[in-house]
Amino acid sequence: MIPSIRKTFNDRFTEEAYSNFLNDLDACYPGAIDFRVAETPVFIDRQLKNAMIGTSERIIDVICSNQFRSITDPAIPSNQFLPGENDHPQFLVFDYGICRHEDGSLFPALIEMQGFPSLYGLQLFYPEILEQHFTIPTGFDHFFNGYTKSTCIELLKKTILGNHQPEEVVLLEIRPHQQKTRVDFYATETYTGVRPVCITEVFTKENQLYYLRDGREQVIKRIYNRIIWDELNAVQHELGPIINLNEPYQVEWAPHPHWFYRISKYTMPFLEDENIPKTEFLNTFKEWPKDLGSYVLKPLFSFAGQGVIIDPTVEDVERIEDKEHWILQKKVSYADCVETPDGPAKVEIRLLYLWPDHEQRPILVNNLARLSKGKMIGVRYNKDKIWVGGSVAYFEQ
Repeated sequence: MIPSIRKTFNDRFTEEAYSNFLNDLDACYPGAIDFRVAETPVFIDRQLKNAMIGTSERIIDVICSNQFRSITDPAIPSNQFLPGENDHPQFLVFDYGICRHEDGSLFPALIEMQGFPSLYGLQLFYPEILEQHFTIPTGFDHFFNGYTKSTCIELLKKTILGNHQPEEVVLLEIRPHQQKTRVDFYATETYTGVRPVCITEVFTKENQLYYLRDGREQVIKRIYNRIIWDELNAVQHELGPIINLNEPYQVEWAPHPHWFYRISKYTMPFLEDENIPKTEFLNTFKEWPKDLGSYVLKPLFSFAGQGVIIDPTVEDVERIEDKEHWILQKKVSYADCVETPDGPAKVEIRLLYLWPDHEQRPILVNNLARLSKGKMIGVRYNKDKIWVGGSVAYFEQ
């Protein structure tokens, strides 16, 4: 997005360097990267960086307010209240689409946010491999607040482990070795010692949770939670008997499942900011907007863009029965802002925060980026395209 830097990168790019980069990346965890890795990082100037961080910090002010819990209580499905909720999520991410004003200037538009983990482990080693094959200009970094790989690993360990030993903590998922994000699970184990464990492998004794570690029963004192409850509900019939997580076990959560619902699309109608598109619950409309096509219709708790209707019609909105579980969000147009050899790409950037127990506010440490040439960000919108996929942003310091 910085023309001189973009031109220099594109002019120096070779398919051989990209191929070598992918080979070295795959060698870290062979066969575990199950998504397309883009040919280029993204370069962000200081003004755009400050706009993203400013909006994020104002949202965090809302999350830290005394009334946030009561405002978001209705977001939690009645059948999914779990004991043991803590006072904040240990992980917080904000997704920004890069858009363009009428005067041509770029701005970040908040697309989504999550009180849930992202690819923290992957983004610690991915840029390191990238920098072995491509030149990053001086004065740009993918870390924030003075963090480096080593200090970020220490903060990640503190956030995931709390006061426990690695063997007492599990990364809990559904079939973790089949997930597209499994490379992140393996990197997380490398950095923290915490193993990915399938929910089917967890068992109970009295009010304690256990798993088998190296052939012996190991008590679980803390869960690094990577389960999306919608996914669990969808596949539970395939898994066979599993533990009932609604029971009051002696276990800590990082993060507690409630935060997936509290900090989500559900929160966006309560926010006002120049970089947040107007968002309203579907059940609050007395009549549909005359410019309905300028909105996006989204289910509150779907994951990875599932169920989103980009160009809704009156028939679409009237067909929905549980309107309280849907939002209409003013449509934003991602800018074709990254020049590539076969046409420009759109960009979405995710800011990655860590929020250790007992800290007053989350800490911005790293980021990831995704490039797209389709109508939306995501694999199914970018099939057979190049210079798209997972990446990282380098920000002007």
